Amino acid sequence: MNQYDLNGQVAVITGGAQGIGLAVAQRIHGSGATVVLWDQDAALAAASAAAMGARAYGAGVDVTDAGAVAALAEATVAAHGRIDVLVACAGIAGSNGPVQDYPVAEFHRIVDVNLNGVFHCCRAVLPVMQAQGYGRVVNIASVAGKEGNPNAAAYSASKAGVIALTKSLGKENAGQNIAVNCVTPAAARTRIFDQMAQSHIDFMLSKIPRGRFLELEEAASMITWLCTAENSFTTGGVFDLSGGRATY
Repeated sequence: MNQYDLNGQVAVITGGAQGIGLAVAQRIHGSGATVVLWDQDAALAAASAAAMGARAYGAGVDVTDAGAVAALAEATVAAHGRIDVLVACAGIAGSNGPVQDYPVAEFHRIVDVNLNGVFHCCRAVLPVMQAQGYGRVVNIASVAGKEGNPNAAAYSASKAGVIALTKSLGKENAGQNIAVNCVTPAAARTRIFDQMAQSHIDFMLSKIPRGRFLELEEAASMITWLCTAENSFTTGGVFDLSGGRATY
């Protein structure tokens, strides 16, 4: 396993209590950083942080609440002095179905968590990084945001929005030592599968040339590198984690 240097840095990982977020938090923590897990499930965030030991903390927050996110960002800086890294991983899949039958409230909820939540977190944390003159942001999009999965319009649209938001923020902050990038994973076996129909899971697997789902450790490796000072030039970029499905 490659060794990354994040010693002395403070990293916020949203959705960090489980799944890809937790795998990223563990890799960043193992690279020397203090990690703060922001998750809607405060108890699980605390438990996941406790399992990592020293330099790991959990906090409960609903990323759809801009005020709560801003307040937690302020509290994180007050407690730890800075925020060097943001990995915006909190997200939901929602159910599957054609647009004409899709519940309006559920469509809005998916966009609110997956896109507005990323906006709220970036809006709260980027000023901290700008004041420091340094920062790394990685937003978790999806291959669905590139290709659009059938019967998953809300999820696909929300993740496409994350890609466009990342490109805008990368350009806005390109004049500083702040990198804002995103990754577009194929599906990984996490609890998000519980929200999907088995037929949709089978469809996603059929589209991956490698013939398997993404492993959490594979996602954590790429994402963690994007969080390091070594990622000093690329910003506004979209990094593929789709197993060959979308090579653009």
